[in-house]
Amino acid sequence: MQKRNSRLMGALIRENKWYFLAALICTVFTVIIEFITPILLAETLDHYLQGQPSRMPGFINAWVDSLGGPTYMARNLWIVGLALVGLNLLSGAFSFGKGRAQAVAGENVSLTLREKLYAHIQRLPFAYHVKAETGDLVQRCTSDVETVRRFLAMQLMQVVNAVMMIAFALFYLFRENAKITWISMIMLPGLFLFAFLFFKWVIKNFRLSDEAEGKMSAVLQENLTGVRVVRAFGQQEYEVEKFEKVSSDFRKKTFKLCNLLAVYWATSDALSMTQSMLTLLACVYFAIRGEITVGTMIIFTSYIWKLLFPIRQLGRILSDAGKSSVALGRIDEILRVPQEPEEPNAKKPSLKGDIVFDHVGFSYDEGREVLRDMSFTVPAGKTVAILGATGSGKSSVVHLIQRLFEPQKGEIRIGGTPIKEIDRYYLRSRVGLVLQEPFLYSKTLRENVAIAVRDATAEQIDRAVTDAAAKEFILDSDQGYDTLVGERGVTLSGGQKQRVAIARTLMKDNDILIFDDSLSAVDTETDAQIRAALKKRGRNVTTIIISHRIVTLSQADWILVMEDGRITQQGTHEDLVRQDGLYARIFNIQSALEEEFKEEKNGYAAV
Repeated sequence: MQKRNSRLMGALIRENKWYFLAALICTVFTVIIEFITPILLAETLDHYLQGQPSRMPGFINAWVDSLGGPTYMARNLWIVGLALVGLNLLSGAFSFGKGRAQAVAGENVSLTLREKLYAHIQRLPFAYHVKAETGDLVQRCTSDVETVRRFLAMQLMQVVNAVMMIAFALFYLFRENAKITWISMIMLPGLFLFAFLFFKWVIKNFRLSDEAEGKMSAVLQENLTGVRVVRAFGQQEYEVEKFEKVSSDFRKKTFKLCNLLAVYWATSDALSMTQSMLTLLACVYFAIRGEITVGTMIIFTSYIWKLLFPIRQLGRILSDAGKSSVALGRIDEILRVPQEPEEPNAKKPSLKGDIVFDHVGFSYDEGREVLRDMSFTVPAGKTVAILGATGSGKSSVVHLIQRLFEPQKGEIRIGGTPIKEIDRYYLRSRVGLVLQEPFLYSKTLRENVAIAVRDATAEQIDRAVTDAAAKEFILDSDQGYDTLVGERGVTLSGGQKQRVAIARTLMKDNDILIFDDSLSAVDTETDAQIRAALKKRGRNVTTIIISHRIVTLSQADWILVMEDGRITQQGTHEDLVRQDGLYARIFNIQSALEEEFKEEKNGYAAV
């Protein structure tokens, strides 16, 4: 896992190498300037004012001598002040350059990850989406990506900064006075050990917090998606309790993470202040004894924080690195899921032939077959209807025809070509599917209908809407075709949504049309109107209708009755009503209900 994370992080950094290189160069110069400032102050106090040996390189001393030597500098301290101001301005410029380069690189990484995740999710198998939690996926594409961006934009260069500051500080401090330097390092092992332990605790607790946030997002998404069901069953209090439970769990785990941070900063502050005090006392002691100068004391009291601060910051850096590692691992979990394989040699034949199921067996999970030794033929250009109880396998037939899943046994052929040899994207583009609960986008009615045909003409849209019996209610809407549909079509009735979805499907040039119980929410009159329009419109289109409504099934050329994953009856409407079976029983029940309804209606009319 760590190797994969490192490779992914390395790839993201390489894509923005020039920005990170610019940030690195700016960081180096910023650190150098930070160390020059105390040295310049010490040089002024010791060399220019007190005549002590110089700390500066030879070329700077030569320049000072050309001006008039230390005496001249002592009389013109404004030069030192100007140099300090210039150094700080230069440091600010380099800090700005570092921040901007890191920010651009971080945003580029964020953009790359989001686009890569989104594109990958689009190509994942349908089976993955069936089991995945939407809220968790959203969090990985947003919160986890933001965690990685924040580390690269803020903390990555801090690693370089910390290493350089520790190295420079130790080098110069040992050069000035080894005894005080050793005293200044007494607390360093404790700080390093505590930072390492903190890193391990943070990784463990951040993963728990991140997963808890994912569960909370999933509950929120599920509630907002199913808001109608929640209202219909009066489950608001239950949903509030459910959300409070996952929210409290997230708070508990995040609060534990915050406590760890508080303990770390408090402890590291105590160790750092103790170390700083020891260094100051040592400097005062050796200064009184005359073993060090005031300039050396300034350097030690300045450099000790340049030594302690990066080590203290090491905990934050390791903490953010751990969070980034966890977030990157969660992102990589999605990227590791195999996409639907490319099929460069797949066929793109005409799909106007017979659809043949030849001894097909299928199961979603091992040990439970959904379809069992299923064999039937849908003749080209004909309408075949399927009747079956819930769980009998009707929708699984649809999934297999679209190659959303592959059968474990037998073979499916269209026009004589095995379906596994047909390019799946080509197949889906030629198979129109209308689901029982269609998904509509938060766009206008016109955009929802024409979403699959971007250059659709007004005439094409009008014809599709007319054939779907949706024109009347669309024209009666406030703004006609430009009426905005709420998210998931919440502003429309079930029947209106189904008709818009049917119109959307009819916009495509389909060889096969599948209605998966998608006429259930329309009345029988509208049902008949839609079927008549479809029959007139697509004489060469093979149509499969899944329904529980006998009046819809009766108009099909052939009817299949499914029970427990098998075909138990097949034939025309006239054949099946004469047979003793599920079809005849449902026919008798629905006929009796219709007769009862007519009698009641006549009775009310007489009154």
